[in-house]
Amino acid sequence: MAQQIFYTLFLFLLSTTILTASSAPVAAITSKRAINFIQASCKATTYPTVCVNALSGYANSIQTSPRRLAETALNVTVTEAQSTKVFVWRLGRFKTLNKREIQAIKDCIEEIHDAVDRLTKSIHEVKMCGSAKGRDQFWFHMSNAQTWTSAALTNANTCSDGFAGRVMDGRIKNSVRARIVNLGRGTSNALALINAFAKKY
Repeated sequence: MAQQIFYTLFLFLLSTTILTASSAPVAAITSKRAINFIQASCKATTYPTVCVNALSGYANSIQTSPRRLAETALNVTVTEAQSTKVFVWRLGRFKTLNKREIQAIKDCIEEIHDAVDRLTKSIHEVKMCGSAKGRDQFWFHMSNAQTWTSAALTNANTCSDGFAGRVMDGRIKNSVRARIVNLGRGTSNALALINAFAKKY
């Protein structure tokens, strides 16, 4: 009886090993195809290296879908925007800030808050593109996604403009602008991928 149980267990483990080994090459091929798709798509963006670095980790969920690529780019950018908002808010708690820096930070937080809201709306619109019934519905949602993402990019630029001028030079300005530059690049790339998705329709 013990020998029969051992034999059955051996066959089970053997079959599991074979299945795992046979599926591994398929997964590797799928992942490589997805990575190639992301790299090729990112060439259409203003910051292709930033694009590839930000999205390659999501290759398995993106696969070769232009919609999922655009949606993922937006999700990544929303996360970046939320992180930037918290970062700028913490800078605003420093006791050594002058009045102009305090006001610039306050305005910047409002702009980033609006950017998060608009990027979130854009994600919803891109999702709706995937379930659109007919050309008119698709372009209605696509136009909304493009508008919201473009507006979010304007929000990032407006935040950065609040620190313009030599009088604002210093660590606070440099810290904020470094984060805003990253946010702006991510948003710009997301918009480019949305536009590329539109061209595929």
